Parts: sequence; structure tokens; C-alpha cells
Amino acid sequence: MKFSVSKDKLLEGLSTVQNVVSTRTTLPILSNVLLQASDGEIRLTTTDLDVGVRGSIEAQVERTGATTLPARRLFAIVRELPASEIYVDVDSKNFASIRSGSSFFKILGLPEEEFPPLARFDDAKEFTIGQKELKDGLKKTSYAISTDETRYVLNGILFSFKDNKLTLVATDGRRLALVDVELEFPRSQELDIIVPTKAVSELQRLVREEGEIKINIGENQIAFELNRTLLVSKLIEGSYPNYRQVIPAEAKERITLERETFLTAVRRVSLLASEKSNSVKLIFTKSNIDIVATTPDVGEAKESLAVMYKGREFSIAFNPEFLMAPLRNLPNDEVYLDLIDEMSPGVIKIPGPFLYVLMPMRLN
Repeated sequence: MKFSVSKDKLLEGLSTVQNVVSTRTTLPILSNVLLQASDGEIRLTTTDLDVGVRGSIEAQVERTGATTLPARRLFAIVRELPASEIYVDVDSKNFASIRSGSSFFKILGLPEEEFPPLARFDDAKEFTIGQKELKDGLKKTSYAISTDETRYVLNGILFSFKDNKLTLVATDGRRLALVDVELEFPRSQELDIIVPTKAVSELQRLVREEGEIKINIGENQIAFELNRTLLVSKLIEGSYPNYRQVIPAEAKERITLERETFLTAVRRVSLLASEKSNSVKLIFTKSNIDIVATTPDVGEAKESLAVMYKGREFSIAFNPEFLMAPLRNLPNDEVYLDLIDEMSPGVIKIPGPFLYVLMPMRLN
């Protein structure tokens, strides 16, 4: 295999695929990137057996072929090369000679045959969705994914294809984020799947503001095709809990909040939230909210915000990090906080198909 390629293109190609490479693997081949040269392009593939990424870049291919090279080491070498053009020559023993300007490197690879192939999707269900819509939906939900590995079905996002819409749901049991994306597909295509966190993170890195994504869903695998890149992942097996039952019925109070103002006020007050209780209290009085955090032996913080509120006086406490998470990820200037009472979940909404359910904390 012999080719020349611009430094920028090779760096871009490697950075697209190298995040998947595991640093702690017992299989040496999983630390490598598969390079396949043919027809004026180089295809680069990495996998950790759960998630795989394949991208392609333009190159001048002199001799077709394939090999696998240590992904992170190759990326580090290419990043430091002095010239904009790189020449790569791989011999039959998988020794790769890399030349650029006055620099020369020789690194040993492993044969292509050892590299595990990505899953095929011959009889898959296929969907097409706008990148912007999916990017927006993932941003509004992914922060609520559970990191508790004992509840593995919550370690990802539910993709529910029903009633001509894609519903994305993430929850960790104490909060839940949900968004609907309009999408046309036949009833025979309806299904629920759980996409794991690592695949969601990779997808968020790859999606852009324009263009479309082709989604293929097989038996227990999913593939996303976008921007000359293929992302393949195993799905989480198991049933997602019935999320609809935790969404509260009609609220008794709705408070309209300036998102940025409310976010900065909660952030300041949370500096004095105790590590033990980790809560901030919202105290509602006529036309006003007091945001309060108290820590014995340390002190207290309080901010007052003028709001349109005419309801009864009451208090409710929330985990400040959970309260701030959707506020950071929503683009809207205003958000609604829907409340029932001190013990019922609060709901953050915006105009449009999004909601965030947040369990209250005990008031001392």
C-alpha cells in the first residue's frame, strides 16, 4: 500500500475515528486504526467491539492495500510532522514508512485480517432525519443519562419511533428529559431501542447543522451514516421503564422565568449548597422567588428574582446541578417552571415538544 495525502486531511480523518479507540484493551488490534487505500481515498476504521467508526478522506493512491496501525501514536506523529504533504508506504510485513519534509518514521502495524469487521445491516429498518433536528434533540436530553452501571438500561437514550415521531428520552431515576422530533415512517417501522452513552457521545461529535442522517437498525445494532462517516453501535438490551407515568398531570402553578437570569442566580447560590444535602430552596411569594442555600458551619446564600407569580406562598427544594442542566442546554430566552406542590416533581417546559421532570428534595 502506498499513498500521499495532505496533513490536514489525514489529521481530520484520524480525529474523526480515534475517540472510539480504547486505551485499556487486552486485544492489541483494538488500539489500531484500519487503513484501506483504493480509488483515490483512504478509509479509516476503529472499533472497541461495542462502537465502531469509519470515515474516508481523499488521497493520491499509488498502490492499493490495507493495514492497521496504532491509532493514537499515528495521530501524534501526523500532528507533529513539519510539511503539509505526507507520503506513506506499507510493505508486506505491515511496516509503515511515513515521510514528510525532513522527517521519517517507521512503525509496525498488524495485518488487516485481524481487525474485527463492522456489523452489516442487510435487513435493517431505515430512517432518515435532519442532522440539525437530531443534534438539537440529543443536546436537550443527553445530560440526563444515568451513569449508574447497575441500572444498565438507563445508560443510554431511548429512541422511540412511534406515531410519526421520534421521541428521545433520558433519565437517571431522579430527573427525566424528553423531546419529540417529527419524522415520517410507516407503522411497520415502529420500534423502541436504547442507544448507549458512548455512541450518543460520538454521534454528538459528528452531527452538524445541515444535511441528513441515515439510520439503520438491525437485530441488536444501529448504524448512523452522515458526512462521509459511518457510526455503528451495539444497542442496550432490555426494556426501558415506563417513563410516561413519572410525568406529572396538570400543574397548579406556572412560573415564567428568564432562562439566563435564573441559571446564573442558581449557579451563584449553589456555591453555598452543602455537600451533604446538595439542594437549593425556591421560596415563592407574590411576584417574587427567593433562591436560598444554607450550609451549617459555612453560611448561606440568597438571591431574589422578580417574577410574574400570583399563587400561594410555598417552598420547594431541588438538586442545583439537576436544576441547571436543562437551562444550560436550551436555546430559549424564557422557560416555564410548572409546579403542583412541595412534594411533587417540578417540570421545566418551553414552547415546543420538550419537557424535563425533576424530583424535589426533602425540605429540612
